[in-house]
Amino acid sequence: MSDKLFQYLTRFYRPEEFPALAAQAERWKISRPLAGRMIYDATPVFRNTMVKYYALQCAGAQVTAAVGKNIPCDENICKILPEFGIKVAGDVEKNLTYDVVADCAGVSRQIKSRNGYVELTRSGLEYYANFPRPVFSADSGVLKKLETILGTGEGFLRAMKQLGYNDFKNKKVLVFGGGKVGRGVAHYARCAGAEVTVADLKEVVLPDNITYLDGNDEDSVRRAINESWCIVSVTGLAGALKRWAVDLVKSSAIIANMGVEDEFGGDVPVSRVLNEKRPLNFILNEPTHLKYIDATMALNNYGIEKLLFETLPCGINFPSRELEKSIVADIKKNGIIANEMEFIISELD
Repeated sequence: MSDKLFQYLTRFYRPEEFPALAAQAERWKISRPLAGRMIYDATPVFRNTMVKYYALQCAGAQVTAAVGKNIPCDENICKILPEFGIKVAGDVEKNLTYDVVADCAGVSRQIKSRNGYVELTRSGLEYYANFPRPVFSADSGVLKKLETILGTGEGFLRAMKQLGYNDFKNKKVLVFGGGKVGRGVAHYARCAGAEVTVADLKEVVLPDNITYLDGNDEDSVRRAINESWCIVSVTGLAGALKRWAVDLVKSSAIIANMGVEDEFGGDVPVSRVLNEKRPLNFILNEPTHLKYIDATMALNNYGIEKLLFETLPCGINFPSRELEKSIVADIKKNGIIANEMEFIISELD
């Protein structure tokens, strides 16, 4: 079925858009490290996620894709997965025991696994902090920044433009959260001409020409909310902005969430936030361009392999620099973002 899936994918993507996964697939066609293994994969299901499945199929894995109300997905893509030998998890599948569970935001931590879990997001790591099984964090490394700083930031801008918000010039954008995604959103908003402020409870390193705001300074935060054209939450923490609920509701600003969790709390109505509090970029057919998420999905797959063949301690395990460097080498050799990613992957040198 992997050949059929590859033929489908090449209708939409060029190999240089997924160099890490393409190289992984070629290696795994030979070694078949996951032959006969059952993998439960909760990566949000969009067309580009199928490239991840392709590499797993080349390794011999039997892939079950998790689809549910807590996992964003493209319903049209979900419908065609069985055509390519990929099961879609229903009640029966959710009660099976898998060799590895590749999770997202901790939503599949109750699914039984023989060898452990791979977690895709930072928010999901909270659920796995003291977990009694090995967990490989695909979020904890340099490569994730390609997805979050470049990919998610660019996805935010595309989503806003799709909704008709095309003119950012000289408009005030307030970003809550100065982590990887926050820096990406701030960077792309600034490149579009906005005046950007990032509020965080601790001082963070930000891109050039972006203002830091101490999130503990209530008067300054309230003033920034009232003056903003657009407010974006990217803290990764459920209810992180609930203390500002009254101000957010009264504000005339466009409000968006770029995290998996409801960061606003119940006092901010769903209707007050774009895309009903779900991550704004998930209104797009491709929330994050494949070229930016390729490395993360390849690392996620390698995490599955490590859990199967290495004895990892219980709790959270981080990717090694050597593993990340090997993925970078594949991207540099054949990828179209080789130059664009230099300022990020320099941290691996």
